[in-house]
Amino acid sequence: MDDDAMLRDHTKSASDEITLRSPELEELARSIRAIAGRSAGDDKALLALLRVLEILHREIREGLFQESLPTNRQALYALLKDIEATGGWPYIHRMRLQDFLKKLIEEEESHSELEQ
Repeated sequence: MDDDAMLRDHTKSASDEITLRSPELEELARSIRAIAGRSAGDDKALLALLRVLEILHREIREGLFQESLPTNRQALYALLKDIEATGGWPYIHRMRLQDFLKKLIEEEESHSELEQ
């Protein structure tokens, strides 16, 4: 599967796909995906990439985005309707420690079974 197909597969809605048709955003997504691909198997590098993405998300959300929010109810309502119609609020999911530990235990059990 090529990067463009992967990009489409990871979108949540058709409107997200349209948003990603911006040449700058497409290039950014390709660059991030390439960095992640080169870091495959390197948990520290992938974690660093995730942290950078989270920091950028927070910087944009708390800075430029908040500054651009509408100042009246009608415009805010229109923005909220648009957010809902185009796939919801952008969210960066954090892996729960319990999920991480569960995966680790499952891998350890699987490895133990292979040794027997």
